[in-house]
Amino acid sequence: MAVFHDFIPNDLHGRPAPLSAYAGKVLLVVNTASRCGFTPQLEGLQKLHADFRDRGFAVLGFPSNDFLGQEPLEGVGIEEFCRVRYAADFPLFEKVHVRGKGRDPLYKHLTEEGPEETRGAIKWNFTKFLIGRDGRILARFAPNADPASLRKAIEPFL
Repeated sequence: MAVFHDFIPNDLHGRPAPLSAYAGKVLLVVNTASRCGFTPQLEGLQKLHADFRDRGFAVLGFPSNDFLGQEPLEGVGIEEFCRVRYAADFPLFEKVHVRGKGRDPLYKHLTEEGPEETRGAIKWNFTKFLIGRDGRILARFAPNADPASLRKAIEPFL
């Protein structure tokens, strides 16, 4: 069975960005969108990233336009929006499909190969997956889960 670190998505500039670079870190993987009601969560995600980065943690953002066209931006536009509006400096990747026929292989893995309670279709932007240092899926959180509320779930794995 594949693990998270086996995948090689593209960064926002279209360059391969192997997730093996994050082996040994605890990760929070989030499908983001700049025009969603949950977009302000970028601020809380950045706070988690900043607070825990020295303990081997990172937030990884995967923009998606799968829900009502809520991510109309591309590449550098996504980066500028997140950096300027929310001071988010966590890694962002190229826009992907998180559901449907064109679903990205990483999201196929996240929604089908983890523990039973983490499986199932992505229903909205800002669905979050907690990934362990070994690349295994540990937990899944709903779009409305405030990033601050995830601290207690993340800390035991740091």
